[in-house]
Amino acid sequence: MKKTLWIMTCCLIAQLASAQAPKWADKAKKAVFSVVTYDKENKIKGTGNGFYIDAKGAALSDYALFEGAERAVIINADGKQLDVNRILGANSMYDVVKFNTTIDKKQATLTLAAQPAKVGETVYLLPYSTQKATTLQSGKVTAVDSIGSHFYYTLEMKTGEKTISCPIMNINGEVLGLIQKNASDDSMESYALGASYGASLSISALSMNDGALNKIGIKKALPDTEDQALVFLYMSAEQMDRDSYLSLLNDFLEQYPNSMEGYIRRANYYMLSEDEAQQALADADLKKALDVATAKDEANYQVAKAIYGHVLSLQGKEPYKEWTLDKALELARNAVQISGQPLHIQLEGDILFAQGNYAEAFVSYDKVNQSPMASAATFYSAAKTKQLMEGSDMNEVLALMDKAIEKLNKPYLNEAAPYFYERAELRAQAGKFREAVIDYNAFYDAVSGDVTALFYFQREQAEMQCRMYQQALNDINRAVEMAPEDVDFLVEKGSVHLRVNQLEEAVSVFRKALTMDDKYAAAYRMLGYCQALQNNTKEACANFAKAKELGDEVVDQLIEKYCK
Repeated sequence: MKKTLWIMTCCLIAQLASAQAPKWADKAKKAVFSVVTYDKENKIKGTGNGFYIDAKGAALSDYALFEGAERAVIINADGKQLDVNRILGANSMYDVVKFNTTIDKKQATLTLAAQPAKVGETVYLLPYSTQKATTLQSGKVTAVDSIGSHFYYTLEMKTGEKTISCPIMNINGEVLGLIQKNASDDSMESYALGASYGASLSISALSMNDGALNKIGIKKALPDTEDQALVFLYMSAEQMDRDSYLSLLNDFLEQYPNSMEGYIRRANYYMLSEDEAQQALADADLKKALDVATAKDEANYQVAKAIYGHVLSLQGKEPYKEWTLDKALELARNAVQISGQPLHIQLEGDILFAQGNYAEAFVSYDKVNQSPMASAATFYSAAKTKQLMEGSDMNEVLALMDKAIEKLNKPYLNEAAPYFYERAELRAQAGKFREAVIDYNAFYDAVSGDVTALFYFQREQAEMQCRMYQQALNDINRAVEMAPEDVDFLVEKGSVHLRVNQLEEAVSVFRKALTMDDKYAAAYRMLGYCQALQNNTKEACANFAKAKELGDEVVDQLIEKYCK
């Protein structure tokens, strides 16, 4: 009996250390707090613990408590409630979340242990408490496992739900880890994740796609470097609603107040609105971007680009104050004057093109095409500009398109398709029909045959001009199959049959076309011509007369020949 009482007494002494609490305990306990999380309906989702790890308000707790939460508060050891402001990182596998809160000036924090605990070492569980007396629970480390450069501890210590995420301390008052959820409240073995692992959590440029973070509705912090934060903004733009994205932009500029690109991005956000007050905010941001930028050429370029894009989007509507193409050109030329970068010259050319100043635009594009930036797109721009210049030579336009296609990589993929299509159209206009057909074929291959009825019609037109009759007939048949309701395609099919002297087929097609549109003058004329070739003069002349009645201007020659 005495032996049993002695063992119980020893166990009690081992578990209760309030009388022998280390000197650091009273101060350290003020770094531990209670956490309350709330759901979308602002109802309490859960309660738990956490602790501060630095003087800036960074803290750790368990991820499970925050999963699905829309907001959270902490209640510190003095009973003061503070908002959780930002999530700084999360890991669902190890059940840990890092966040920050607003803090008092003299907020106590725990210092991360410089060295991991060793097996057999005594450690202390520091619970959340608003009581004056400090009660610690002690235990032994029974195993230390590595998680990369961090640690995971197995402890000889009984813990429960109320101690999850409370800190485990060493004899020097440094925090080793945070208690994790136990498999059973009756287990005499507990586990603690190394606090250094939680402290290492961060938001990266790609965190927008982090599933664990996305399950927390509380606002996320931005990455610690401007470059990473800018990538984060880019990744977030398509995934956030407008209000959330504006809030993120505001956070970015609060964190990086001298970021030229941040002001440009917020200006672009405001420029999407037709509200004059928001446009005024955009204008202020554009001016601020020019003011804070260290690279003045890039700032002028970015502001010029923003104004240019906005003016194009207006489609003739009145722009805000000085947001004009003239202003955009002035800024673009400032950038060109400072650095002469081909990208800036390209924008200068684009603005001149939009103004209809094709001669000067071509000069800009030509400079770009003599630089390392020359590409299929820049030669294409030059070709289209040359085409629109008064008195331009079509051969010069085609030579520029040839240069554009030379810049494409083989095998030609989908992005090459527009260049072949454009050159096919230009070659057809220049009367180079066989070459046009070759380009139409290249376009067809580049898009893996995913074409429209109109494409088959256009290729058929070129094939007819170079007497590729069978190919033309095949193409117009495909066009009619794909768009059977289009009477123009049907009449073109009839004209191909007529051209190759398939008169019966032509007559049948023209009759069908007229059942679809009995006011189609050209169909009457061509039907009449087929009938005249078949020596059916009476019906031919009746159809010629109908064509003339409907305003056909070509039929008079046929009437003169067959009906006099």
